[in-house]
Amino acid sequence: MYKYLFSAVLIFYSSYIVAQAYPNNLNNHEVKINIGQFLATSSVETSYEYYITEDASLGGTLYFNGDPTDYNGNFGIGPNLRAYFGYNPRSGFFAEVFGLYYTGEDSELSQSLGSRDFDYTTTVLGLGAGSKWTTRSQRFILEINLGLGRNINPEDFQNDFLFRAGLSIGFRF
Repeated sequence: MYKYLFSAVLIFYSSYIVAQAYPNNLNNHEVKINIGQFLATSSVETSYEYYITEDASLGGTLYFNGDPTDYNGNFGIGPNLRAYFGYNPRSGFFAEVFGLYYTGEDSELSQSLGSRDFDYTTTVLGLGAGSKWTTRSQRFILEINLGLGRNINPEDFQNDFLFRAGLSIGFRF
């Protein structure tokens, strides 16, 4: 009799025991603002990130700047794919592949024609890396990142490479 009772209790309690490598995170969405970019150049760069697994995410970046002749133009939008290599889920060191479509304007001063503006749109593909730290609650984040991209279709007056850097703060939900 005790053998059957012990077996029933063991089966009952074993249904509540679940072993997981990581805690069950329901916060798969993250929004960030690049405060480093804002403080350095007064441009606004926001990002969204969706975690497809504990160690990978898909995201997007939106960039605005009031000066169309700035180095990165006045508007940019692009996707990214990140892989995380930390001990904690969704944080630590990461590597990313990114794309960026951006628009801008370049002013050129010539002797014969005076000042001319060249509007451009271009596409960049690149690689980046960085690190992300989270609070214990996994709600608030701090991130630093660097990236280098190659301009696919540069005009004569454009640079062949694009440099990205950021110090971002964000919120997970």
